[in-house]
Amino acid sequence: MSLPLAPTHDPVAFPDSGAELSGREVADLEAEIRSLARERDAVILAHNYQLPEVQRVADHVGDSLQLAIVGREVQSSTILFCGVHFMAESAAVLAPSKRVLLPNLSAGCSLADSITPETLEDWKARYPEHAVVTYVNSTAEVKALSDICCTSANAAAVVRSLPERKILFTPDKNLGNWVKARVPQKEVVVYDGCCPVHDVLRASTVTREKENHPEAVIIAHPECRADVLELADEICSTTAMLAAVARHPKARTFIVATEHGMLHQLRERYPDREFVVADGCLGCRMHCPYMKMIDLFMVRDALLREKHLVRVPEDVAAGARRALERMIAVPRDA
Repeated sequence: MSLPLAPTHDPVAFPDSGAELSGREVADLEAEIRSLARERDAVILAHNYQLPEVQRVADHVGDSLQLAIVGREVQSSTILFCGVHFMAESAAVLAPSKRVLLPNLSAGCSLADSITPETLEDWKARYPEHAVVTYVNSTAEVKALSDICCTSANAAAVVRSLPERKILFTPDKNLGNWVKARVPQKEVVVYDGCCPVHDVLRASTVTREKENHPEAVIIAHPECRADVLELADEICSTTAMLAAVARHPKARTFIVATEHGMLHQLRERYPDREFVVADGCLGCRMHCPYMKMIDLFMVRDALLREKHLVRVPEDVAAGARRALERMIAVPRDA
């Protein structure tokens, strides 16, 4: 989804640099970034969990795979990816002829780090007759060892589409168990990884929030625990959450069980609705520090100095590309 430059700009603090910019200074920095992007023939992509000011300056905002596909399709020769490392890797894998820049190389992912190529090789040896389905929240090396990838939006469809009856699902156990329940005709073995941001949420917390907003619709990401998903009215990926709100035209309040950065997009799209973070403390628990490691200064510097270039070795990229392309070819209703 493309976003226009915001008509008004609130002051923004940058803790890492010690700077606090006025609304006018933020607008000037955004204008500088857009000018540099044009000069560098760059498209700026930002994940739904990024800081609001980073989302506002981006050409496209969305989920990780959606953005990687956009990066492949746009004409720009350079992709500036405001997200975490595995996302930039996926963009580099799908668009090998383009340069992919990540403003902060320290922006990692706990879920992606929960499985290594060596660990996956061990699991494949334990379950030799199982097709390996790997969530996109994983490194390129892990993707390359997998039969096919999936997203939170199409995980069930991907598993259902495979001819194999036995499946090894990696690395997110909550998403894997949700898929396992939705595709009972398959024998699904689930790896024991998780996203700590989603896994920290408990049903008791969501229930308390529901008591404060009894008419609210609960929207949850499938990386949440099963007890949370049982309370949800809608279970979907971040991008699908935008459409989920539209399915409830009479609802005025929504409890959102995912990283709190998603609320920016929801409020932009539906300014007449109220969105509440499911953790009950304004996102203090459902906060991914990695997703908040890129600010506007880093975006500007990445364009100005053309850093940091994300490279994937071709032998790894070829395997990861096969797994990603196979996933992209699966119909949503498979």
